Amino acid sequence: MTSPKRSIVYFYEPSVGNFHYGANHPMKPHRLTLTHNLVFSYHLHKKMKVYRPYHATSHDMCKFHSEDYIEFLQRAAGQSDMFPVKNCSSFNLGDDSPMFPGLYRFCSLTSGASLDGARKINNKQCDIAVNWSGGLHHAKKSEASGFCYVNDIVLAILELLKYHQRVLYVDIDIHHGDGVQEAFYLTDRVMTVSFHKYGNSFFPGTGDMYEIGKEAGKYFSVNVPLKDGMDDVSYRSIYQPVIRAIMDHYRPNVVVLQCGADCLAADRLGCFNMSNYGHGDCVRYMLEFDVPVLVLGGGGYTMRNVARCWTYETSVLVGEEISNDLPQTEYYSYFAPDFTLHPETVCKMDNQNSKQYLDDIRKMTVEMLKSVASAPSVQMQHVPPDLIQEETKEWADQKPDEREDFLESAKRVEKDNEFYEGDKDQD
Repeated sequence: MTSPKRSIVYFYEPSVGNFHYGANHPMKPHRLTLTHNLVFSYHLHKKMKVYRPYHATSHDMCKFHSEDYIEFLQRAAGQSDMFPVKNCSSFNLGDDSPMFPGLYRFCSLTSGASLDGARKINNKQCDIAVNWSGGLHHAKKSEASGFCYVNDIVLAILELLKYHQRVLYVDIDIHHGDGVQEAFYLTDRVMTVSFHKYGNSFFPGTGDMYEIGKEAGKYFSVNVPLKDGMDDVSYRSIYQPVIRAIMDHYRPNVVVLQCGADCLAADRLGCFNMSNYGHGDCVRYMLEFDVPVLVLGGGGYTMRNVARCWTYETSVLVGEEISNDLPQTEYYSYFAPDFTLHPETVCKMDNQNSKQYLDDIRKMTVEMLKSVASAPSVQMQHVPPDLIQEETKEWADQKPDEREDFLESAKRVEKDNEFYEGDKDQD
């Protein structure tokens, strides 16, 4: 592993894993508790500065989202379990994106950490910022979508644009990064790149390679549609040449990397055959370009595998080799029966991505990128104040918390209905 010479900050709020989408819902924030428990048990935190994140305000969220939508989330949060039914459908709140106790606070924590990371990159306080609770890429301006309510990625990119002419967004979640693409579809200051499963009505149904942006943003939306069964070798064969061409043509000042873990083999909602190594290679390859990176989480619905993946990728970021044998922790039983960081990859289906198909996609994508004016320039103007307001700087600028016993603070009281048994449950 390359020995990094980079300053890395890592955001974690212990309570973020305590939220509960509801019985039988595949999104389980408890995966964040498992991840951070492993990160600290491997002592990776000693290679980073660890911060409790800023809590985003409604004012912060409304830099992208509509006021009536955020006001609704805020108002509903004050009503405990008695959520107002009126307007829920207007904001696409329901089975996939349910109201749940503490929802607004959950949005505040996840988006606040991404904003905090963007601000630290802007102020040259770090080279890499990590927020595994972020990466909620489906949320739209005025509605929830695909388990996502507030689009922390869009908010962070807007913050980065204050100091950086060109921002590259790379999404390796199995689902198309539709919310982020939509937000920046008309601009050349942000290039969005998504590698995802496409076809057969797979959610969200967008991400055709001919979705390339419009007006000033034409050719600045890049989509790489993939079929079932992608494995490490196939993924690398398309990911690396496309990213290389983008870095050569667009030359971004900063990268936002969404690391959704639902493309791993055996993911509850996924249909790819990737291992932690293959997924982690995407992170490692991005580091080779030596530009600041905001690293975010995303999808991933088999909790133990998400925790393994993001722990491994944290080790990649800090340049630390870690043992395949998991350390003994209070959550050790979650990783049965193998208790390893890199379990055997069990392929769910055949790889339907032929070499010819991937070669064609790669060639068409690289050819399209030739239409991008090399490193489009933007006249920089007066920089507005940071989204993180002056009066709340004590949250963002606090010293790394070296006094709190992390493993104690990360303990949670599990909901009685957090887990369920059934044919489709892979927890």
